Amino acid sequence: MPAVPVSLVISVRVRPGRRDAFVSGISRHAAASVREEPGCLRFDVTADAADPDLFWVCEVFTDAEALEAHRASPRFAAWQREKAASVVPGSQVDRCGPLVVREP
Repeated sequence: MPAVPVSLVISVRVRPGRRDAFVSGISRHAAASVREEPGCLRFDVTADAADPDLFWVCEVFTDAEALEAHRASPRFAAWQREKAASVVPGSQVDRCGPLVVREP
């Protein structure tokens, strides 16, 4: 049975005045995740057009095991610590499920 790609969509609110720090940090984390993790297929970050402190993150992994490997990496732990200084506590909402459509 082939592996089922997994999509993770996250909404997160950034503290006022911390937008640039958040964007800089998540940009580094996203690039490293795609570059260094064979199971991380995509890592996109979208800013809300009407609310500069609201972001959506969409990550796609080859399968659930690749997502778990991502979350277990030292880089992920370091990003979680860095992110804590920028994100409004309790604002992050994660949704995860099987990827239904994927265009190259």
